[in-house]
Amino acid sequence: MSDAQSRYHRQALLPGFGEEGQRRLGASTALILGCGALGSMSAELLARAGVGHLVIVDRDFVEITNLQRQVLFDERDVENAIPKAEAARSRLARINSTVRVTAIIDDLNHGNIARHASGADIFVDGLDNFETRYLANDYAVKHGIPYMYGGAVGTVGAAFAILPHTPDGDAPWERDAAGSGATPCLRCLFEEAPPPGTTPTCDTVGVLASAVTTVASFQVAETLKVLSGNFDRICPTLLNIDLWTNTVMQLKVAGAYDRGDCPCCKQGRFDYLDGTLGSGATTLCGRDAVQLTHRQDPVGLDLDRVAARLREHGNVTASQYMLRASIADGGSAFTLSLFPDGRAIIHGTDEPNVARGVYAKYVGI
Repeated sequence: MSDAQSRYHRQALLPGFGEEGQRRLGASTALILGCGALGSMSAELLARAGVGHLVIVDRDFVEITNLQRQVLFDERDVENAIPKAEAARSRLARINSTVRVTAIIDDLNHGNIARHASGADIFVDGLDNFETRYLANDYAVKHGIPYMYGGAVGTVGAAFAILPHTPDGDAPWERDAAGSGATPCLRCLFEEAPPPGTTPTCDTVGVLASAVTTVASFQVAETLKVLSGNFDRICPTLLNIDLWTNTVMQLKVAGAYDRGDCPCCKQGRFDYLDGTLGSGATTLCGRDAVQLTHRQDPVGLDLDRVAARLREHGNVTASQYMLRASIADGGSAFTLSLFPDGRAIIHGTDEPNVARGVYAKYVGI
């Protein structure tokens, strides 16, 4: 038995794999969207499974608070301030040298997603904000690419395998009579992104590592089914778990496509992909600050609610007009000025990627 056969022998024994399934995995490319808790766990499992090419896109550096749940990193990465994508690439090379890993240190947005997604057979969600999830969903639906949605915060998590409807109905999951067929997309399930400041983040409510690994394991299982051609095994329901209250639910969401008039997969509008919706970033000359704006209608942000969440991270003042918070993050000091329409100015950096990261962590988008 060759080294390759030995490495994947236990996996190849499983129904639906064998030599052909393993060959399909080896010829596939998975785009890992974000390399935090979900992304790093998914990347490791996919590398061990033998997916031939992993493309990892992430904008952040490794910090000490990551080590509680982000499995590809260690204290040396923190000490050396290694970008997460690069630290993941280095670690995965030691796990499975036969898998090609491309590390991209960038903030995923509507201007670069086409370049980063080129050649990808599937998207695996490791994102920390809904705005970029809707961007990925737009691209996946437009180009007929499976998208493994997932999220985890606190003790809860959710995951769903999105197999987009295509104009000609000729995607493998649509033309295979034994397959489960196309599914609703993310905007079928949640037509609009939640307003900034209304959703919890790992930095404001914490996160249980086992909630992350549970969601990532589900995402990877669905990814392996897709890449090996086992479309009849795709789970048709939305997984929802809470490991603290011991609840596991499988929500039947298949009817969301038929019942709704999705702006993305039914109307063919790709608002996040074309930049109509989503945030913009402007570096404020001479002020060591970045302004982040939203291209949606004013959201009526509840500043008092956000202030209550941020007070444990530093000094916070709030009025009906503006919230201002001092935040220490990753060894750097920032001042966050937040306005009711979701606009923010992040003082302490002139880099849009850093500013978006602070906003995503402490406000949530």
